[in-house]
Amino acid sequence: MNRKSQGSDGVDENEKLEKTRARFIDSMAQNMNLYGITPSVGRLYGLLYYSEEPMTLDCMKDELGMSKTSMSTSVRQLQELNMVEKVWKKGTRKDLYTSVDDWYETFADLFSIKWRNGITLNMTTIHKCLKELDELLEDEQTSIETKEAVKIDKEKLMYALEYYDWLNRFVDSIESKEIFDLIPKKKDTR
Repeated sequence: MNRKSQGSDGVDENEKLEKTRARFIDSMAQNMNLYGITPSVGRLYGLLYYSEEPMTLDCMKDELGMSKTSMSTSVRQLQELNMVEKVWKKGTRKDLYTSVDDWYETFADLFSIKWRNGITLNMTTIHKCLKELDELLEDEQTSIETKEAVKIDKEKLMYALEYYDWLNRFVDSIESKEIFDLIPKKKDTR
């Protein structure tokens, strides 16, 4: 006879545990959009995070009800963000995946990748704008009023460049792990 374990409130303990996990996974998945990660990809990470064993694409697909193609794309995205890694297991031909559970490292990688891309795009745009503004200043046909506006715009863009330089150094401190000297990690409680 297979009996379910019940807590003092009469609720199946496993159901309660699964509900708790599902709540956390959903919350985490919703917040991952801050880093440009869709909720479905966030749920996949959560599934792997709670899995005691590495999982195949088929197993993940069955658990989350996603297509194998979508699952493969999601796993690849998580691998590129260093949140999931492929592992090898003797006797298994299918690819197995597991979550990278060092959230400090994951944050550092994810933050660095996303912010570095944004910084590069914005700095490239600023340099292009500055070049165009310099051309306006050098053009004898440009009116005095426009030249005055150009000078103001150049000051604003130079300020923005100073900010992106600072942001670049901040990202450097995350990539080099110097940030943890300023804001230490708490000791691992696991």
